[in-house]
Amino acid sequence: MRYPKFLEKGGTIGFVAPSFGCNIEPYRTAFGHALDTFHAKGYQTELGPNCYEGCGIGISNTPEKCGQEINEMYTSKKNDVLISCGGGELMCEALDHIDFERLKKADPKWFVGYSDNTNLTYLLTTICDTASVYGPCAAAFGMEPWHASIEDTFALLCGEKKSLQGYRGYEKESLKDEEHPLAPYNITEQKELHLYETDATHGSTAVDEVFMAGRLIGGCMDCLVNLLGTKFDKTTDFLEHYKEDGFIWFLEACDLNVMAIRRAMWQMEHAGWFRYVKGFLIGRPLVHGQEMMGLDQYHAVLDIIAHHNVPVIMDADLGHIAPMLPLISGSYANITASGNNLVVDMKLK
Repeated sequence: MRYPKFLEKGGTIGFVAPSFGCNIEPYRTAFGHALDTFHAKGYQTELGPNCYEGCGIGISNTPEKCGQEINEMYTSKKNDVLISCGGGELMCEALDHIDFERLKKADPKWFVGYSDNTNLTYLLTTICDTASVYGPCAAAFGMEPWHASIEDTFALLCGEKKSLQGYRGYEKESLKDEEHPLAPYNITEQKELHLYETDATHGSTAVDEVFMAGRLIGGCMDCLVNLLGTKFDKTTDFLEHYKEDGFIWFLEACDLNVMAIRRAMWQMEHAGWFRYVKGFLIGRPLVHGQEMMGLDQYHAVLDIIAHHNVPVIMDADLGHIAPMLPLISGSYANITASGNNLVVDMKLK
């Protein structure tokens, strides 16, 4: 696994928009304030050509220009790390224009993003054997004040922190809008982890504490199942290469309802992606609390993977319901959960 150099004091943070750019409010103002915040901390910034673009369909620009931006900014010596401007819808269309061989040959560089950015965080790890960070996008760094998850993400980029603890609560309704572009997370809900041990004979049993260890891999299920079976899907090779470590799959969902989450889990299971699994870290889905025809978000996952006999942590601080823990995709992690306390200790090995 190739691990990039961490951001040094006074280094340059690059920004790219392979998915949506920061062309509309409240993202434009929030992004501008994020840049001011980084400058005030003593860092330089470099903006890719698509950061303020919005002429694309489901992404900032044309797939060709989005792919070209990644190729140039990732291999550039002018920036030290890259943070994606935001998520979006159709970043997958840019993949045909990303030169993964070029990225693989270049010096590794941290790329940070989530949601639609799974198209790059996951493929950097599985195709290029390069670690990436599944974490908040650029506009989130414009909030005032920074939430602990934003502090953690920046500390992670700087190499100051690789052991992280979950957060107390989560946001049900955001206060961020055109009139309040710098609003922090509106933490109103008490976090409640759901911990399970799975068993092929007895199904899933709720427990008070779990431990899992393995190499982190995953992202947004909406994107992962879209990649599955394409020419970009090198998952099987990746799993075989690191099978002695085993894997912790971190998964979350955006647009998927509980039925679609179950279908996604079924598809990944039958594609062999969960071979050598050591545990699952499942984030709060955007449809948190939904039930359809007797199916909830828990059984949507647990019923498919019960036979693996591994621990499962659900409603973790991960994904589209803020805040989220930044995770190093490709790193080796020890994860402990007890009650509502979650600790993720990542090792670069």
